[in-house]
Amino acid sequence: MSPRVRIADVAAAAGVSTATVSRTLSSPGLVGEKTRERVMAAVSATGYRINAAARDLRRQQPRAILVLAPNLANTFFSRIIAAIQDVARQAGLAVQISDSRAGTDVLEAIVQSGRADGIVLLDGALPPDMVRNWTLPVIQLCEWNDGYALPGLRIDNAAAARVAVDHLAALGHERILHVSGPAENVLSQARQAGFREAMTARGLPADIHDGGFTIEAGAAAAHVWAAMADRPTAVFTASDECAFGFISECYRLGFEVPRDVSVIGFDDVDFAGHFIPPLTTIHQPRARLGRQAAERLVSALLEDAPLGEGYDQIPPHLVIRSSTTAYRAKTQGGSAA
Repeated sequence: MSPRVRIADVAAAAGVSTATVSRTLSSPGLVGEKTRERVMAAVSATGYRINAAARDLRRQQPRAILVLAPNLANTFFSRIIAAIQDVARQAGLAVQISDSRAGTDVLEAIVQSGRADGIVLLDGALPPDMVRNWTLPVIQLCEWNDGYALPGLRIDNAAAARVAVDHLAALGHERILHVSGPAENVLSQARQAGFREAMTARGLPADIHDGGFTIEAGAAAAHVWAAMADRPTAVFTASDECAFGFISECYRLGFEVPRDVSVIGFDDVDFAGHFIPPLTTIHQPRARLGRQAAERLVSALLEDAPLGEGYDQIPPHLVIRSSTTAYRAKTQGGSAA
């Protein structure tokens, strides 16, 4: 992507001050005709896009941040969106929330509607050509797509998977099953890669079941695990919802967690600490992620500055609860834990 044109670039091209450019765009009647023509010619030549957010905030006219997320019913997004709304409210901005999977035509209409001045994008599966053509500032959050060539913020997902394996290995588990997310999802790929790396480093088999992020995927994985001749003594799921489904279905099948199998989730959603048993999981600082992404976007809008490049990664943190325990070898008529 070409760098975003700033008001200083227009001023340089027109041979005037940035204040004159700003005055020409906001109050053209206060600027002489020749100066006005020169500034507007520079605007056209440079491709400068008037920063409506900064302009309207100066006039105390609130604009909006558009949040695009897949599957808005997923409780994972709640704290992220709440943090974005808090930052936006303090800046005098509204927040518009839309489903990123609503369809290309619908999504394009939303983005091009003129009701938003910047986008927080929580979906890495949209067509790169479409996203690259958006003229609004965009920051990727949690998910990412290198094809977008956009800045972003996330936790280190591969490192998080290694932390999960480290915990289970420290408890004595050597047979660990990873229930992954959807194969095409960038989060699934990163977490699976981290799992493979950690298991290979220990000389252990990397058992992987292609699952999903949902409760239903976890329940289906429980049947797969239960049918294995030499069942793994621990399971690392790609999401908390998947872990909830796995644990619940294990109870239906006559198994208990962590007596028969230790389970680690991913996300640390609000319910994780209240599940039975309370879930050991990788914590995603969702409020922090939402706040930092929104602050970065709002700052760029108000200062008419670029968002910058590259990804910021937050180190992972494991929350240890009751769903994992030390490995116990099988005994006569007993089971492993």
